[in-house]
Amino acid sequence: MMSISRRKFLKGTLAATAAITIVPRHVLGGSGWLPPSDQLTKAVIGVGDMGRWHIRNMVGRLLAVCDVDEDHLKAAIELGGQGVIGYKDFREVLERPDIDIVAIATPPHWHALMSVAAAKAGKDIWCEKPMTRTIGEGQKVIEAVQKNGRIFRINTWFRFQSRFYGCGTTVKPLKKLVNSRMLGWPLQVTISGNTGFSWKFFWSGKSNLVPEWIPQNLDYDMWLGPAPYKAYNRHRVHQSFRGYWDYDGGGLGDMGQHFLDPIQYILGKDNTSPIEIEADAPQQHPDAVGSWRRIEMKYADGCKIILDGETKEDEVPFIEGPEGKLYKGFKSDIPNLKERLAAFPEPEAQLTDFLEAVRTRRKFALNEENAHRSATLVNLGKIAVRLGRKLYFDPEKQRFKGDEAANRLINQPMRAPWHL
Repeated sequence: MMSISRRKFLKGTLAATAAITIVPRHVLGGSGWLPPSDQLTKAVIGVGDMGRWHIRNMVGRLLAVCDVDEDHLKAAIELGGQGVIGYKDFREVLERPDIDIVAIATPPHWHALMSVAAAKAGKDIWCEKPMTRTIGEGQKVIEAVQKNGRIFRINTWFRFQSRFYGCGTTVKPLKKLVNSRMLGWPLQVTISGNTGFSWKFFWSGKSNLVPEWIPQNLDYDMWLGPAPYKAYNRHRVHQSFRGYWDYDGGGLGDMGQHFLDPIQYILGKDNTSPIEIEADAPQQHPDAVGSWRRIEMKYADGCKIILDGETKEDEVPFIEGPEGKLYKGFKSDIPNLKERLAAFPEPEAQLTDFLEAVRTRRKFALNEENAHRSATLVNLGKIAVRLGRKLYFDPEKQRFKGDEAANRLINQPMRAPWHL
């Protein structure tokens, strides 16, 4: 039997006007008690392509899956196996006191609402990237996660494992190099197709959509949720939703946090944001995301991040400072770089085991705070592309200076009854 109704859950969790009565299982066991790692339980909300990845790969014993598309839900129940229960409404999942961890793999316009609701329901959270669709939503997620003592991680991992695209190395040696100051300071980092990635501009939206009949298997109104109501067209949903500002931000929204979070970590910018942002892009459609040519972000200390959408310079350095340059493949103009680098200390250790973070209640390596800052890099770029002018940002207040049109994109209204 559910502990509270969906109506009460909506009123109490999303409107934040009443206390939540759900108690997580580890609290019921007494102070300091947590279930063994093989008993940690999980639910996956949003079971399209990435949701199915979470079913196969995320830690924990799967108890529930949730999706507003009946076809997706049926496939996920079959994939999950015996004992897995399917839901169409995520609030019913969060009402279950036997679920420890929720994976949120919906389109980004749902990430903040579901993360806040999960935190208030006593769940630890593994959220897909980008962390949130707006800067203001990220601030609300931090507040809810920390107020409710939850463990949060975002689903990008290059700052602590795997080779970082075309760089020919993991991020750790890059961090060590930057810490050594052998390249000098400030630094400029250029992210381009030359260094092994694509901004996926083919995920642009269409400006000529015509209304279509809503498929019977899809609860389109619930799929939209907090997004403005717009007539259904198949290109708005599922794999191609990223091409519309209401739900994401094209290839930048989808891939940006993968590429920008490690750069933020390398530069030591986990607690701040750029102060100047400028985009070179065609004029954008108010609904459909378009491409862009170049985005430049500058920090207060002079460090810069360049996003090269056209890959114009084949030999551009990946990291460049006044004392040296580093190219893809960890090649440098500094003689004997690897030998000299060996004398410097290793970067500070990170907690990269999500199960351990849940068991010990210590922050995961990529948590609500630093993930918000790297998601902010994505959202700053999106706003600059949309407005087509140079922006000036206050990293502490997290507001734009003298630009109310830009500030309106920090906290965007949600369609009733959804709000944070």
